[in-house]
This record gives sequence, C-alpha cells and structure tokens, in this order.
Amino acid sequence: MSTTTAAPSSGMAGKLGTWLMIIATVGLAFVICVELINILFYDPWSDERFLFKLSGSLSGVDIGPLTYLMFGSLAVALMMGLPLAFVTGGLGVMFIYLVGDAMMLNIVPGRIFPLMANPDIAAIPLFIFMASMLERAGLIEEMFSVVYKWMGGISGGLAAATIVASTILAAMVGVIGAAVVTMGIIALPAMLKRHYDHKIAIGSIMAGGTLGILIPPSILAILYAVVAQQSVGELYLGSLLPGLMLSGLYLSYVLIRSWLNPKLGPPIPVEDRISLKEKLKLLGNLIAPLALVGLVLGLLFGGIATPVEAAGIGSFGAIIVAMMHKKFSIAGLREASVTTAKASAMVLWIMFGASVFVGFYILQGGQQFVTDAILGTGMSAYGILLLLMVLLVVLGMFLDWVGILLLAVPIFIPIVKALEFPGLFGFPPVAGDDVVLWFGVLYLVNMQMSFLSPPFGYALFYIRGVCPPEISMGTIFKSSLVFLAIQAFGLFMCVLIPGIVTWLPGLVYG
Repeated sequence: MSTTTAAPSSGMAGKLGTWLMIIATVGLAFVICVELINILFYDPWSDERFLFKLSGSLSGVDIGPLTYLMFGSLAVALMMGLPLAFVTGGLGVMFIYLVGDAMMLNIVPGRIFPLMANPDIAAIPLFIFMASMLERAGLIEEMFSVVYKWMGGISGGLAAATIVASTILAAMVGVIGAAVVTMGIIALPAMLKRHYDHKIAIGSIMAGGTLGILIPPSILAILYAVVAQQSVGELYLGSLLPGLMLSGLYLSYVLIRSWLNPKLGPPIPVEDRISLKEKLKLLGNLIAPLALVGLVLGLLFGGIATPVEAAGIGSFGAIIVAMMHKKFSIAGLREASVTTAKASAMVLWIMFGASVFVGFYILQGGQQFVTDAILGTGMSAYGILLLLMVLLVVLGMFLDWVGILLLAVPIFIPIVKALEFPGLFGFPPVAGDDVVLWFGVLYLVNMQMSFLSPPFGYALFYIRGVCPPEISMGTIFKSSLVFLAIQAFGLFMCVLIPGIVTWLPGLVYG
C-alpha cells in the first residue's frame, strides 16, 4: 500500500520540479530579452528603459550586504550541484552587470587575458600529460611491485611500501585523484589478501595518495605561485621537506603500530620473499622513471629550466620511458592526450570563472572588508593564521581544490602579508620576505588535510570507489582520522619551525 502511495507522490514531485525549471527558464529568457532591448535600443546613460532595467540595480549596495549576496548565491548554486567553473564565472558576470552596467563587463577580459598570457600556466597540461603517460605505460604498477618485494618481509611492510610508492608517485603525478585510485586498485587487494587491518590499509593509501598536493611537481603549487605571484621553483623547494616529513611520519606510524601488534600488518610468508640479489636486480626497473623525475626536478631546482621547459622535457621523457619499457602505443598516447585535455580544461575554466568572481569582489572593496573584519577580531597573528587554516579545511570539505585556491587565497594573502609572525615558544620568526612562501606551503598541507576530512573529503570517495563492498563508509572515515591527526601535527611543525619550509629555498636561491 505504501509503495502505491509513494509512486504518485514521487511522480508529482518530479512534475513539480520540471514545471519549476520551465518557469525559471522562461523567466530568465524574458529578463535577458528585456535587457538586450535596453542595451541595443536605449541610451545606457539615460533613465529611459523598456519595461525595466536590471543594470546597476545593486549599485547602491554596501560591500557588507554584497558579500552575503555574492557568497550566499555561490553556496546555493553549489548545493544545487551546479559545476563550480560555470557557477563562479556566471555569478561574476551577473553581479558585475547588477552592480555596474554593460560597460563594466570589460572587467571580464581584463581578468582572463593576464591568466592566458601567464607562461607558468602552460606547465599544467604538460605535467598532467607526463603523469598520464607514465600511468598508461604501467610504470606505477611496476614501481609498487618493486617496493612491495623489498619491504613486504617486515611487519606492516605492505602499508609502508604503499606509502613509499605513493611518495615516488607524487613526484610523477602532481594531482591526487589518480594517485589514490591507482594505489587503491594495486595495493589494497594485496593488503586485504594478507589480512591487514582495514584502517591501516585504507589510511596508508589515502594519506600517501594526497602527497601529490605537496611534493613537486604539484599542479596546485603552480596555481598558487601564479595567484600569489610567487616563484614556482621556490615553492617547490619549500614544499619538498614538509612533504618528505609527512611521508616519514606516515611510515613511522605504520611500522611502529605493526611492530607493536604484528596482527595489524602481517609480513608476507617466507616462501614468497626474494633474495637480496633479486631485489637489487628489480631496482633496474625503476632507473628510467626515477631518472626522469630527477631530471625534471633537478632542472627546476637548479634554475636551469623554467617550469614550462622542465614540464616539456618531462612529457617527452615520459614517452621515451614508455618506449624503453616496451609499453608505448598510439592508443595509450591518445588516451593520455584526451585525459590531459579534459583535466586541463577543467582547471582552466575554474581559473577563469573564479578569477572573474573574486576579481570583481576585490575591486568593489571586498578585500579591505574581509581584512578589516579579521584583523578587527583582536586576535594575535598566530590566532588569525589558525582561523585561516580552519577556514581552508572547512572549504576543502565542500569545494574543489582549484576553486578554494582561486576563491580564498587572493583574499587571504594580503591579510597574511599585513601580519608579523615573531615566532612561537622561542623559535625563529618568519621573515617578511618569506611569509607568502611559508603560507603557500601551509596552504598545501591544509589541502592535504581537507582531502582526508570526513564527511566530504575527496580522497574518502576516491577510495570508496575501489573498496570491496564489505568495507563500510564508516570504516573509511575512521581510517582517515589518525592520518589526519598526523597531518595536523606536520602542519603545526611547519608553523612552529618555519625553517622546515624556508631553509631549502634560502639555501638554493639565497
């Protein structure tokens, strides 16, 4: 009986939703037609209009109410499931027109063209292609196999091998979705077969997979450098030690837990282990991909090549490595190219849309409004920094990482620049010239945390897609908590000891 009554009610709800969409579309089309008539046939500087005119209707609204209108409408649109790239751009254009007039829409090309002309942006598709080519060539599976056979004989060895392989993979990939899914497909069945604790197995894959945000050549680091007008090479150097530190902390946790309780991560049986001679022979399979990564990062860190040049060499080198391993094919090249085009288009559209939205907000005085509001809280510099970090983690639960960067970082950077960080508990202060670099690395660690943060962290859903049905979402949530705490500790260490971030760039660049 309940099924009979539920069907008509759901049908009615569907029809109601359809009619609402039709009415909204017709209403929007009518408004657009009226506005087009006003633009084409009426003087924009006079009070004459056809029926009504929305242009400039919000011109008298102060920045406070305008902030709630802009970001409130953004939140509503995102909760409706609309794509971030088109939501930010569309709302940006709409508010430009409502606050100003048709002439004010010239802001849009003024915001987009500088991004298109920025040479560092060209490195993004090249690094994505490099990662896609190495993945299509099967080198990631080969790399895990080598590390797995080297470390599988110790308690927790498979989880440790997953973290080591993910660290190497992070230096090849630069984006985290592919890393988490790939390692989940390769490493998770091997650990479950050996009866590993589910939380350690899943947590090590998610935490290791997110290292691609921090360890060069991170795509997110390139975008931060573009937005913050920071040297990509310096940011890569600044993020290298924190990335390796977090990898070491993950390894220490897994190995110590498994040593204290071997049932959590049993070693592989003696009959499945190989001799040292065979292990050394296996390392030959890693020479080519590791040499490629070393070449690309060496050119970048040494200042010999720009990010675009290094990425171009890496892309060509990925094809050569695939040929050396006899894994190159035209079909694989085509798939890698299509993947690159899709991922690059997504990143660039979000960049253009968010740049228009945030750029207009800043031009209206939004930057000063937010800065005054936060500095007016009376908190210390480190208290404000903590507030910004919390906001970034919360945003990371709901928004795409590129969207967070382009919506939040342009507003946060001037706030951080206005503060002085004298050091905590007697540790050295952060030099004024290093603040943007230091904050950039803290931001990257924050993005790692947001990917693991329940209930909406992206990595949680990436791993859900490759987990067997018997592993519940609750188990995945629980497995992230310990590694999330480790990331928070790593973030605290970078705040407490700024030299972890600034020492290497200072050593190389002076």
